[in-house]
Amino acid sequence: MKIHPKEFRVQEGAAVRLDQWPTLTRPVYRSDKDYHKLLAGHVAKLSALQQLLYASNSHAILLIFQAMDAAGKDGAIQHVMSGVNPQGCQVYSFKHPSATELEHDFLWRTTRDLPARGRIGIFNRSYYEEVLIARVHPEILRNEGVPDPPAHDKTIWHERYRSIMDLERHLDRNGTQIIKFYLHLSKEEQRKRFLARIDEPTKNWKFSAADLQERGFWDDYQAAYEACLSATSTRAAPWYIVPADDKQNTRLIVSHILLDTLKSLDMAYPVATRERRAELRAIRKQLET
Repeated sequence: MKIHPKEFRVQEGAAVRLDQWPTLTRPVYRSDKDYHKLLAGHVAKLSALQQLLYASNSHAILLIFQAMDAAGKDGAIQHVMSGVNPQGCQVYSFKHPSATELEHDFLWRTTRDLPARGRIGIFNRSYYEEVLIARVHPEILRNEGVPDPPAHDKTIWHERYRSIMDLERHLDRNGTQIIKFYLHLSKEEQRKRFLARIDEPTKNWKFSAADLQERGFWDDYQAAYEACLSATSTRAAPWYIVPADDKQNTRLIVSHILLDTLKSLDMAYPVATRERRAELRAIRKQLET
């Protein structure tokens, strides 16, 4: 099965209903052996394109991963980016904001970690948490010191969407290509993965009572994600809804979308000037003698 990125992309202005997007699709690989072969091919191509990205020094890549618990964000990042030079790639996981971060606007803590030109930045969760978990748990707004949050309840999410899109358009105009992945997991598959984390001692650390508590807000999160995906998928920063019930499929789809995006950028290795070529010839002559 060939991967067509447009099938997973949320079109700008489209109203998203997650129950109409699959959490499981026909595998794009024929067997485990074929999966490893395909992924290795993607990783090798990503490594070469990352080198070109660094050399051209004209673009940055920002990957954003959002999902429900146990959807496989960590695994997707680990496997897809396994061949990338760590000197040119940084991963940031954003959890509960610190006291210092709460003293600033909701975009402050993430904008400090945006990738420089030539680099790939990965946000495992991101500023989108501020229109997701903060929407499901409105008490979070009070801790953020938002002026009169109850009075702004009807408009605050729209205002935050606008702030996010303004930031993303600004980044796009200045050479940062943003790719946003929502890993779409079914509630039943989440239940199975939670049980696996309990049954396997090496995975116990991944599970806590808070995860089960958040599962109780499943429908609220689905509504928050639908509103967010509908409002913030743009040409400059598209959302891709990737089926997540099959982890191997997820990784192949994510890596293919990333490859397609990198190939679409106007990148080239710098061409040496006449003076530079003369300098290199002189250096070569010294080394040979």
